[in-house]
Amino acid sequence: MTELFNLKKFKPTPVQIIPASFFITILMGTILLMLPFSSSNGNHTGFVTALFTATTSVCVTGLVVVDTYAHWSLFGQLIILILIQIGGLGMITIASMLMVITHRKFTLGDRLLLQDSFNLNSNSKLLLFLIRVLKGTFIMEGIGAIFYSFVFIPEFGVRRGLWISVFNAISAFCNAGMDIIGSNSLIDYRSNPIVMSVTMILIVMGGIGFVVWFDILHTFKQGLSRRFSPFTIITRLSEHSKLVITFTGILIISGMLLFLLTEYNNPYTIGELGFGAKLANSLFESITLRTAGFATFSQEKLTISSCIIAYVLMFIGGSPIGTAGGIKTVTIFLLIMNVKSYVAHLEEDVVFKRRVTSESMRKASAVAFIGAVAIFTLSLLLSIVNPAPLEDILFEIISACGTVGLTRGMTSSLNIGGRLTVILAMYLGRIGPVSLVALLSRKKYDKNKINHAEGTFYVG
Repeated sequence: MTELFNLKKFKPTPVQIIPASFFITILMGTILLMLPFSSSNGNHTGFVTALFTATTSVCVTGLVVVDTYAHWSLFGQLIILILIQIGGLGMITIASMLMVITHRKFTLGDRLLLQDSFNLNSNSKLLLFLIRVLKGTFIMEGIGAIFYSFVFIPEFGVRRGLWISVFNAISAFCNAGMDIIGSNSLIDYRSNPIVMSVTMILIVMGGIGFVVWFDILHTFKQGLSRRFSPFTIITRLSEHSKLVITFTGILIISGMLLFLLTEYNNPYTIGELGFGAKLANSLFESITLRTAGFATFSQEKLTISSCIIAYVLMFIGGSPIGTAGGIKTVTIFLLIMNVKSYVAHLEEDVVFKRRVTSESMRKASAVAFIGAVAIFTLSLLLSIVNPAPLEDILFEIISACGTVGLTRGMTSSLNIGGRLTVILAMYLGRIGPVSLVALLSRKKYDKNKINHAEGTFYVG
């Protein structure tokens, strides 16, 4: 009786609700994708294949074991697209949107849950932030679909061309990397400026973070009304926006130059292209590796040097409070700052004349460490259940954990154990950053009951 009484009083925390919401959505998607009319041939789809597809959709990863354009019917593709949209925004965001539409009142618990799902420090004006996120998302996806339609409608006709345009726009903005064009991702469009440009813009806009969007819009609107110079407007951006924009730019440009260098003479990737096309495809590779999953050349043919670069970019991922995965740009920057401050004997970590709190430093260290441990553990597990070359295993697991979706051809050949391992990696990669941040951002900590004497420990 006592256990039943305690069970009734059990109230799940956001740390439990957020992963559970993704898990339930994945199960619902799996059931729908197993239905005969979800496949193009009208046959029942196996549980593991449906589970893998539902997971990669909700976790906006993009790894697939069957071709999205060929295996699934229009209904199946629609289910996948809905799962991608839910996964990109988050189940809590979607549920909150439905509450707004139906005029349901938000309780304090609802606000706290939404705050944790967005990883915000305050629930002030939270509903306004939610509405702006939804409007911004649908506007960006709509604009992307319009530009895509200029290419896909003439090629595939109005009906199919429009459907491909909408699917690709949502997939790119949510950093899912799935498409219904064919089996070659965007390789056939590697020289198409519209498809390349729109895809890269949508990936960056989805991955840069909603907070940065709104800060840029507010600051520029305020600056223009007061007739500030462009330099003054930029300096008035928040320290978070400045950091995200600067570090994102550095990662994109450095990634592009490194890929240009390591793949310049590789005939299987960009070696046979002109210099302009080499530059454009190197830029695309640098952007898509940060959790998008589209490809303009085969990842199997990358040099080992390029694979190492890819591992780093996939591990870092996008920026906080967006649709991207990875441990995030701000996390890795704070780790670099921590090393710098130790080497330079600095008492404070300062970024754009603002002090970084010790709490943020501890959180960054914890997220990066747990992410690295997860990759090591899952790579070891995959090598046991599905032996393959080490570079392919690392690429597969880091891609899954970072919700990137690129593969060196290993995904389609995974056995049952391998598929289940990658499913786990995708799930942990999607809910990991959200859950960890919610867990590590508690306002209160249990105090030690005893104050211990300081010990001497030799490090390094």
